Amino acid sequence: MGPLSREAWAQRLGALRASPSAFMAGPEGESLGRDLLSDLRSDKLTEQTKVSLLALSLEFPAQLWPDASAAEAAATSLLDTLVLLSPRPSALRRPLLLAATTALVAGGALGPTSGASGRLLPLLLGLAAGRDLGPGFGPVSEQRPLQATACECLRELESCQPGLLGGCLGLLRGLLGREGPVQPLSLLVALVLRNILVAQARAGASLRGLLTAGDPPTGDGPCPWDWTLAEEGDIHLQPQAPSWLAAEEGEHGLAALEPSPEEARELRATVAQLLDASYLLTPVAQAQLLWLLGWGLRGLRGQPPTLFKPQLVRLLSTAQLTLLHAVVALKAAFGEALFTAQDEALLLHRLTMAAQHPALPPPTHLFYLHCLLSFPENWPLGPVGEETTPLLLGPRLCQGLLPSLLHDPMALLARLHLLCLLCAEDQEEEEEKGQAESLQHYLEELLAGLQRRAALAGGPRASATLCFQASYLVAHCLAGQPAVLTPLIQGLARLYQARPALAPHFVDLLDRVGPELGEPLRVVLWQEVVSETGRDVALRWHLQMLAKVADGGAQSVTLRFLQAAASYCTDWGLQQALLGVCRTLLRARGGGGLADLLQALAGQLEDPDGRDHARLYYLLLANLSGPKLAMALGPSLAAPALASSLVAENQGFAAALTVQEAPASLRLSVGPRRVEGPSPVLELQVEALQPLYSLELRFRVEGQLYEPLGAVHVPCLCPGRPARPLLLPLQPRRPAPTRLGVRALYTTPTGLTCHAQLPPLPVNFADLFLPFPQPPEGAGPGFFEELWATCLPEGAESRVWCPLGPQGLETLVSHHLKPFVVAAQPPASYCVAIRLPPASRLLLRLGVAQADGVSVALRTDDWAVLPLAGDYLRGLSAA
Repeated sequence: MGPLSREAWAQRLGALRASPSAFMAGPEGESLGRDLLSDLRSDKLTEQTKVSLLALSLEFPAQLWPDASAAEAAATSLLDTLVLLSPRPSALRRPLLLAATTALVAGGALGPTSGASGRLLPLLLGLAAGRDLGPGFGPVSEQRPLQATACECLRELESCQPGLLGGCLGLLRGLLGREGPVQPLSLLVALVLRNILVAQARAGASLRGLLTAGDPPTGDGPCPWDWTLAEEGDIHLQPQAPSWLAAEEGEHGLAALEPSPEEARELRATVAQLLDASYLLTPVAQAQLLWLLGWGLRGLRGQPPTLFKPQLVRLLSTAQLTLLHAVVALKAAFGEALFTAQDEALLLHRLTMAAQHPALPPPTHLFYLHCLLSFPENWPLGPVGEETTPLLLGPRLCQGLLPSLLHDPMALLARLHLLCLLCAEDQEEEEEKGQAESLQHYLEELLAGLQRRAALAGGPRASATLCFQASYLVAHCLAGQPAVLTPLIQGLARLYQARPALAPHFVDLLDRVGPELGEPLRVVLWQEVVSETGRDVALRWHLQMLAKVADGGAQSVTLRFLQAAASYCTDWGLQQALLGVCRTLLRARGGGGLADLLQALAGQLEDPDGRDHARLYYLLLANLSGPKLAMALGPSLAAPALASSLVAENQGFAAALTVQEAPASLRLSVGPRRVEGPSPVLELQVEALQPLYSLELRFRVEGQLYEPLGAVHVPCLCPGRPARPLLLPLQPRRPAPTRLGVRALYTTPTGLTCHAQLPPLPVNFADLFLPFPQPPEGAGPGFFEELWATCLPEGAESRVWCPLGPQGLETLVSHHLKPFVVAAQPPASYCVAIRLPPASRLLLRLGVAQADGVSVALRTDDWAVLPLAGDYLRGLSAA
């Protein structure tokens, strides 16, 4: 088979990017890697097409080379292709180096026994050193870009195998200052230096002249690659790690490294050389260089961080966030050894002033606020880990950082966090006490404003979420200040009274806050709920809240509310909520009043499931003691074994309260296609093999082509009784077929709750078809021609031969395409317009039918749709 054409590769690449897993599982997936390597040497493809193929190998290396042997063969073939290139300028050399490196790393083939690794490493090091490797590596004009690419590849290998290039550190250091790419070489030397310092510290060894400049390795000399060190290191680089302290805790023995005077001198010279040239780097690269050097030098004895001091003069006034982040990290690492009190005051003042700038974009604003909240002081007053504001950051300096209802949610929460920390400080002087009282009053007004906004009927969900996030933040930071918590509790009680539908938010808040706020808030909310009448329209929310706040105290009041509410619990959901409150009281060991209520509910509730649960709870309350009842309601592995004869006779009782895995007791299939509505809907036919109750079907989409799907609930299914079709809305991210994994959760007639895995359901390409709105009478042809013209030039066009088989063209159109026909002249032509969610279109122009088929012209604004549409049309005759 000859090389594929440019158009064929474009279709392959589109299908692969649309769904990598589906494409690799198909018939073309197995040969994709072989075809790619073969066509890279073909003269029929342009260099631009070959660069696209190499980009594919960088994007999907794990799919193309799934194991070490495949990766080894691929890297060898790529290196052979590189060597065979002609001496003239070529755009393939750099992508080939990157692709060979990626194949070895992603496929797990990098190692001392790998022949491709033995070829690639000397080649990369020779290119990085600027050696003349012969005319096969291009003219002089390409050497500098190749040198930069080789440094990047070496840095990737060193990141994946820390310590691999330790023996080449002297050689790499000798390249600094020479003519060549500064940034990739500086980052490579910094990374190798950092890794070798960590590795030597772990081994308790010296640097052993590793910083001394050496010659590039040759094929006859000793191997400079330290594979043993690389295997033992096993430290993957995280240059933007959030905390050097956390990283250092995993590097045992790092602080024990104490270099000799000569090694210290060489080390200082190397670091100074890197820092002196750092101004030539981009801001992001400068920040990474500072991270690497700071991380490596922090644990060395006798190495003061004064080498960084000249850089602070330049960096303290920088406007680049990445560099400012690196400065704050250096301060956290070295503290007063590098930053004087004046430096600290200047940095803090600069962060404070910058955070108040009105024109900052939201991410930058949040960055400055985060730096203030996590500012590393030279001499913090509190214990380690305590959350406080810096000593120099007083209320006067923070006047411009107070939160307001006009701020966006994230900025408001960050500013509120700072305000809470200011309110938490102990003030001794009268002036400071007055400022603290003013801040507390401001905090109360802000919380009241958030609560009023959340209490608006029909208000946005984001307002309520923000109010509860702010409440949790205040409770977390000011748990020991009743002067702040008391008005907060009162405001939350008024919020629930105004909008009971926020009950889920209250339940979540009670789960997260400590007892300082949780206990008094629980009591206040309980009082609010039981003071309502049972016929309230918000009964569902009151019951949900009561299930959280009810306890063993004052059960008579709670029971009176439940008795009044029972007559209004007419549907299954309300009855389950009512029984949930009974279950809460049951855990608190309710008395005779609860038993009377359960007995009444067992005969009063309309739903048989509710009656059965009420009868079960009554039997448990009447027959089990406190510890046994707690174990029955909430089985735990930590609970002691019980010797009761009742429990011994019911060994399966604990199993009845847990979810059991069982064979599927139902069949699920895809029904007829539905084409109405704003989005595609899958009609599901369900058939039960035994009576099932409270059925829940959960769907998982394979890949990332669709938005997550919600569960479908069915109260009851009986065999032999027809069930209504289930409608499953689909939200595709790309118009492509997929498969749905299905799990079923249900209750059996014996009372067991079971889950089962069902066969996957296919979502075909045609299931996504949606019609356009019907144009006015007679306007169909013009409407279609307008759509046809707008697809190009951005879209794509093709032509497909559609077999007809025994059926004619009219029959085929009426069976499969009738809802989408916008203009027709039967039997001569049909114009079909199909919408494909989320935002694509497919237009078909069917010509005159021939003896064995019909020619179909296709246009679409999404070229990835073409292969799917072609497969669909070719399969219509067999459908």
